[in-house]
Amino acid sequence: MALEFTDANFQEKVLDSDKLSVVDFWAEWCGPCRAIGPVIEELSKEYDGKINVGKVNVDHNPQLSINYGVTSIPAILFVKDGKVVDKLVGAQPKGNFVKKIEQHIA
Repeated sequence: MALEFTDANFQEKVLDSDKLSVVDFWAEWCGPCRAIGPVIEELSKEYDGKINVGKVNVDHNPQLSINYGVTSIPAILFVKDGKVVDKLVGAQPKGNFVKKIEQHIA
């Protein structure tokens, strides 16, 4: 199950983590966001224990969107050692996520 990242826990769960974090910025009203939801869930199961996979609801956590310059959703940030190391914007096939993850956990 993908984690829920919020303004309150982002520092601890993402920035302070020693693992790669895949952060999906989404909203309930966003069709493409809902389309990639199952892919995010699959990744969270497949990489369980290896990376952090979670979602940020932009409507409930506007400060994170502002902090990371998220202007279109879905926006998926790849965060390692407290820094954004990669980004995907828009609905993407699962292979694109796997490719980015594998690049940054190797």
